[in-house]
Amino acid sequence: MSREQRRPNPIQWIGYVFGRRLPDSMIDWVRNDLTGKHAAARHILRGLIPFTPLFAAFLLFPGELWLRGSMVLLALLLALFYTAAFMPMNRAHRLAKHGLPADLESPERTHRRAQERATYAAQHPH
Repeated sequence: MSREQRRPNPIQWIGYVFGRRLPDSMIDWVRNDLTGKHAAARHILRGLIPFTPLFAAFLLFPGELWLRGSMVLLALLLALFYTAAFMPMNRAHRLAKHGLPADLESPERTHRRAQERATYAAQHPH
């Protein structure tokens, strides 16, 4: 029996973290991952995974533990900054790579935006 996979296995997820495309059977998972609840937190976590070998290497440097910890903290802060700063572009790229519209939003955000437009139109008629 051939059951389509709905979630990536650990190897597929690691490939996804590094930019690989997942199979079409997982498109709903990708949509939820990039636009669902807690998508920003998942993006930050996904963005930090590739830096873990660097963090581990910094801990192996010679010197005091506080100095090595400071190196890891500085690298972590820089990684967080760049991961957050490039979140919209990375999200759009991942969506497009999986055949979804690059400007796809979560259903909650779409509903909120429609409500804001309706409120504005009601307050400012032509």
